Order: sequence, then C-alpha cells, then structure tokens
Amino acid sequence: MGTTAKDPSWTTVITPGNKLLNINLREIWEFRDLLLIWIKRDLTAIYKQTLLGPIWFFLQPILTTIVYLIIFQKIANFSTSGMPPVLFYMSGIILWGYFAECVIKTSNFLKDNTGIFSKVYFPRLIIPLSIVLTNLVKLSIQLSLFLILYFYYLSHSTISFTPYIILAPLIIFITALLGLGSGIIVASLTIRYKDLSHLITFGIQLLMFISTVFFPLNNMEPGLYTDLVMANPMSGLIESFRFIFSNQGQIPWLILSYDLLIAAVLLLTGLILFSTTEKTFVDTI
Repeated sequence: MGTTAKDPSWTTVITPGNKLLNINLREIWEFRDLLLIWIKRDLTAIYKQTLLGPIWFFLQPILTTIVYLIIFQKIANFSTSGMPPVLFYMSGIILWGYFAECVIKTSNFLKDNTGIFSKVYFPRLIIPLSIVLTNLVKLSIQLSLFLILYFYYLSHSTISFTPYIILAPLIIFITALLGLGSGIIVASLTIRYKDLSHLITFGIQLLMFISTVFFPLNNMEPGLYTDLVMANPMSGLIESFRFIFSNQGQIPWLILSYDLLIAAVLLLTGLILFSTTEKTFVDTI
C-alpha cells in the first residue's frame, strides 16, 4: 500500500500497490500493538467457556501420544530407533500439530475476516502472523510438558544429551515459515477457488501419513513411499527435532537444507500471491 497526501483535509490516502511483492515491513512493525492484541484475543478464545481451560493444551498431546503408543507401539510394533516411545511420538505430534494448526487457520484468514477488512485498514498480514505466534505460545506450553519427560529420561540415562539441542529454535522457525507460507498460498487461492477451504483439513491429515510422525526415516525401505516421505518438508524437521532430544540417529543436514529452501520458496510464493490478491479480495469474496 502507498500513502500520499493529495488534500490538506486528509491525513492519509491508501492506494493499492503495483509491485509484484508489495509487503511493507515497516508498516507491520508500526501495527505491532494490534498484533499483540490479536494474539491475546486468539489465546483467550481458545479456552474461553471450557471446563479445563489451558489444560487442553497439555491433554491434546498426552491423549494422542497414548493412542499412538497403543496402535503403533503395542499393536503394530513399529520401531522408534532406540528413542523412548513416549518422546518419539510426542515430538512428532507437537511439531506436526504446530504446522497443521498454522496452515489450517491461516488458510481461512481472508474469508473469516472479510467484515473487518471491508471496514478498517491495517496490514492484512497482521492476522496470519498472529495465528502463527498464537500457535507458537501453544507449542511452547506443550514443549514444557515434553521437556519434563525429556529430563526424566535423561536422568535415567535412557537417552543422552547432545549440544545440537540449540538447533531447536531453528527447527521451530522453519516449521513456522512452512505453515505461514502454505497457509497464505491456500488463503490467496481460496478467494478464487473456494473448494480449497473444504479440502485443506483433509489434505493436511493425508500429508501426515506421508511424514515421519509415526516411524523413523532410517527404518524405511527404499521405494516410492519413502521418496514421498522424504519430499515432505516436515519429515526432515521432525527427524532433526527427535535427534537433538535423543542423540539417536543423525541430523539429516541435506534434507534439513531442503526443508529450509522449500519453506523460503513457499513463503515467497505466498507473499506474491497475497500481494496480487489483496487489491481486490474484499470485492471478490
């Protein structure tokens, strides 16, 4: 957006930008207070009028981990490559859950906030950024539970400490970029192809089955399915996340570099599509 002052009675004139990538980072920074308000609103809305409130943040990964332990560990007897099964499944659950929540909620932000967009101006990217940061708070709460279990197994010498644990913020950051970029792409395309809003949840669930949430990459036999799992950018992130908390296996540096590249490409593509869509989406929806 560009601002000019063509009339003394106007303080600001908002005009559509003509650039392919029209993202004003300075403007987003100036609206940081609005970003914080939106995050607070979203966090409140998550557990408002619930019996257990924020406890649901803990219950979700705990219950899902128990289900995975029963199905994949006790019944299917899947290997966890020497990592304690509880840590193995919980690590995949919380990281994948963060990615999935970012994509699903961001993909609908244009459609769900049309009423606000048509009445007042503010940087539209404030909303997807608030979604990613809100889910980051949720992830941080779940990570506290994960770390309690991690230090328990560490104290019992079930796993060994690795200095690579300092890479955890980087892995989470790449995951956030993946979720943000993918969500913005879907949100921009949904303006024209409204069917995508019905397919995104199913697509994310399907994508989870071609990832390393349920089993380690090094135990898979070469083939088409393994190639699909490796092509999924979340696979390398989950594998790396597990390694830094268990020292079992190794960090797939090549795959991790690929994940970072895909995240950057998706985010850039999403921002370009958004810049194109932003000019007319209120009239289109």
